[in-house]
Amino acid sequence: MSFANTPQPPYYAVIFTSQRTESDEQGYGKVADLMVELASKQPGFLGVESVRDEHGLGITVSYWATLESIKLWKENMDHRMAQNKGKSDWYASFVTRISKVERDYSFYR
Repeated sequence: MSFANTPQPPYYAVIFTSQRTESDEQGYGKVADLMVELASKQPGFLGVESVRDEHGLGITVSYWATLESIKLWKENMDHRMAQNKGKSDWYASFVTRISKVERDYSFYR
């Protein structure tokens, strides 16, 4: 995993916390990779960071320039199809939170 290269704040973070089911692991991975590829082509996309543990709990944080860019991504047709598949097959539960990043700081060794 690498860190998203975000600009100086303010910008927005979409925090997607999910609990996976055990179904269709291979299909899920392919679609997840495709969603990152498609999102990266959307206006306002700044980057993404994602982790998942051995019990299926995952957190994906995507970064966006504006609330409008987040709205347009949510409405993207391919993303909508993936959302529907997630609800029907891939997720036992999830929570999406949208936050404004007003300050950030880093440490690199």
